[in-house]
Amino acid sequence: MIAIPAGRVEIGAPDHHLDELARRQHYGREWFEDEAPQNLCDVAGFHIDRTPVINAAFAEFVSATGYVTGAEQQGYGLIYGQEYWQVEPGICWRFPAPGIDALNERPQHPVVHVDHTDATAYACWAGKRLPTEVEWEYAAHGATWSPYPWGHQWNPAVVNCVEHWASAPIQALGGWRAWWQARYDQFGSTPGTTAVGTFSPAGDSVFGVADMAGTVAEWTSSTYAFYDPNRTYDPSFAAARLHRYRVVRGGSWKHLEPQVRTTERMAASSSYCCFDIGFRCAADAGPDNP
Repeated sequence: MIAIPAGRVEIGAPDHHLDELARRQHYGREWFEDEAPQNLCDVAGFHIDRTPVINAAFAEFVSATGYVTGAEQQGYGLIYGQEYWQVEPGICWRFPAPGIDALNERPQHPVVHVDHTDATAYACWAGKRLPTEVEWEYAAHGATWSPYPWGHQWNPAVVNCVEHWASAPIQALGGWRAWWQARYDQFGSTPGTTAVGTFSPAGDSVFGVADMAGTVAEWTSSTYAFYDPNRTYDPSFAAARLHRYRVVRGGSWKHLEPQVRTTERMAASSSYCCFDIGFRCAADAGPDNP
């Protein structure tokens, strides 16, 4: 784990960044409005895993405890098919896509198909916890805001996301669909994860935390809430708050650049799991963990 010092931290994105983001891609500013207003938060020192939890580590947890994940209990997992999301029988953390054995073929890749309960159970077993949303963002960009873990300039060479694999900018939904179709024709619904640390050190945060942009989106412990309760937000955000969804951060291998920024906020039901959400753990600083 990496020690993150206590500090006063800029959380959220400045207005000028959100305005610029809305100008250069197909989503309107309302899509990102829940990143505003930018605010200062006092954060106590803590520790955070350098990388997301990998398949080999999750297998140790399962072997030691006999734990059965939500996807295993329901007998299917959620993957993206040729044109849209679909459920697939037998899909779970161990078998993230048809014909793929994650433990034997991808032991160093981040575990996926884990819901919030699964991630929390692993963290407790490991003597840790999930990071809060604020801790996650602080570890991603440091005390001062930057849109990417490595700084202010976009660089698709150092992050596992769509633009990296497409080797070209993609700013419209049609471009994403064309990329996905080509990828699906070659790989089907196999997760496009990479071994953790593949893009280190160039893609690391100022603290040396790896894979905080792309690869897998990550569960936090935080319940979704507005930064300013008096501000007007899109109704979809209000629904996420009403249903007490959990915050997911970082974006994944199937996301475009706007979704892999340090301030991008996503939310999902605690029981939700799919082929591009994983997690990493955190721990309080203290006498036994200075």
